[in-house]
Amino acid sequence: MQRKTRHFNSLRNQIFVGFVMVMLIVLLLAGITAYDRVAVLLKNNAEKHIHQTAVQASGRLDALIAQVNSLTAQVADDAYVQRLLNEEKRGQKASFNQRQALLQIAGSYQSFINGAQSMEIYTTDYSRIFPMDDRSLSHRLERNWIVKADEGKGRLVWAGSDPDDPSILLAVRRISLLERSFEHGGYVVVRMQRSFFQLNDSVGADGSQDSIMLLDGDGEVVTSNLDVHLDPQAVMNSESVVQNGKESYIVVKQRSELTGWTLAVLTPLRETTEGVSILRTALLVSGIIGVVLFLVMSFFLSTMITRPLIRLMRAMRGAQPGAMRPNLMVSSTLEINELNDVYNQMVYRQNELTQVVHEKEVMQSRAEMKALQSQINPHFLFNTLEAFYWSLEEKGEEEMARMVIAMSRLFRYIISSPHQDEWVTLAGELEHVERYLNIMQMRLGDRMQWEIRLSEELRSVPMPKLLIQPLVENAVLYGIENTLKPGMVKISVQPSSITDIVCVEVRDNGPGINEERLQDIKQALNGGEPVVPGRGAGVGLINVHQRLGLYFGDRLAEQAKLTIESEVGAGTVIRFNIPRGTEATHDS
Repeated sequence: MQRKTRHFNSLRNQIFVGFVMVMLIVLLLAGITAYDRVAVLLKNNAEKHIHQTAVQASGRLDALIAQVNSLTAQVADDAYVQRLLNEEKRGQKASFNQRQALLQIAGSYQSFINGAQSMEIYTTDYSRIFPMDDRSLSHRLERNWIVKADEGKGRLVWAGSDPDDPSILLAVRRISLLERSFEHGGYVVVRMQRSFFQLNDSVGADGSQDSIMLLDGDGEVVTSNLDVHLDPQAVMNSESVVQNGKESYIVVKQRSELTGWTLAVLTPLRETTEGVSILRTALLVSGIIGVVLFLVMSFFLSTMITRPLIRLMRAMRGAQPGAMRPNLMVSSTLEINELNDVYNQMVYRQNELTQVVHEKEVMQSRAEMKALQSQINPHFLFNTLEAFYWSLEEKGEEEMARMVIAMSRLFRYIISSPHQDEWVTLAGELEHVERYLNIMQMRLGDRMQWEIRLSEELRSVPMPKLLIQPLVENAVLYGIENTLKPGMVKISVQPSSITDIVCVEVRDNGPGINEERLQDIKQALNGGEPVVPGRGAGVGLINVHQRLGLYFGDRLAEQAKLTIESEVGAGTVIRFNIPRGTEATHDS
């Protein structure tokens, strides 16, 4: 599978596909954004138009409500009605003829409004005096509407549908008696046909009739000219769009302060987005044209970029080790020229390095030959010391024989072949130190004593060779030999307070180092001018200090160094730390 797709994974194809994908994403995002913005703009314009229609329809509704309000106000203020209710207030019941006279008055007022079905007049005790029957107002209306009429103090209150006829709407108004300081005198109820509020003359700009739904305060439909059924509660709760399952409608609502009713103008959403289809087609056509043009341009651009790279790749493939040739090519692209120049510089540098490596190989061969010859000298020295040992043994010089064999083992430890490991254990290093101290004790006698402390658990800890012996040698030469009193050298190896760290300490009770000389030594350890030999320190301390940083600097940081403490007359203490566990990762 990878071999089949390898041909298509070229830089040219990747650039081409990348450009095309970027273009498609840009066109897609731009098209979606433009389409969305234009659709929102068309929707907003449609909502503004519908809102104007709603305002106009609301104005017409308020005019119809004002007619009903005026009608009931005239009835409530009529002189005959006022006189009749005043008598009722004084306890004089209206006669049959007086109540019959109200028929003519009510008829005269009803003639001014076509939608007025009838009017009813009630006393304060809810008894009906017109029409002439004994029906109570509490049976006619729910108690809460009567309370609202009382609270309105003469304001017209719309009480919803007539229980006896759903096509009739009821409105109630409290009658105030003018001669009794606007005292409560009764109620007038008007029965209005629902068709009176049918706003069928609302025509849109294109000649189509707007869909209008009139809802009362409880969310029930008063009138509606919609051809489809919509949930009134959904219309009341919707902010801008409502659905009936098949089609979506834009809803603009206008609330009447006179009645508490809500006038909702609904327009199908598809009518407001008819222009979007044209925009969609235009965007699709322009997108296709843009993609085609971009495909052509991407093809030529990718070819222009990859052609010089292919030439450079061919030149690199044809290069032979030791005889690489520069690529003589001039491109019109600055970056390609820079890349070609870098390759040519690499070719020149590679040829130079090849020549240098060849010369070094010749020199290394000669050096190895000399190293093989030089290996004869240590073997000659060891064999000579072995001959001295056996000669002294035969003559009974046991002490001198032990010194010779100790020196032989000391030299064997120090002089190792290149193939021997540079790493030893703490136990091996301290055995070498002990051999050195034995030789020095033979020379100094009772003037020098020594003590080595190493716990069993630390015997196998690895460390580089010859880190402790130079410090011990420094303690003997500058500590024990420079005093006439008995000297003591203590070597202590113990775990540090820090986890996985081993602390090595070399202590002597010699004359110590004064402050000035101690500062010179510390400065030399930190890279300053070396201390002059004979003033208290040689190159051994600097060598150990540098090797500690070389082997353990990455793991121990600042702890991978020598620390020196000394006091005149009290001796000197030198410490260093090594990691406990695996060997250092330094490759010398």
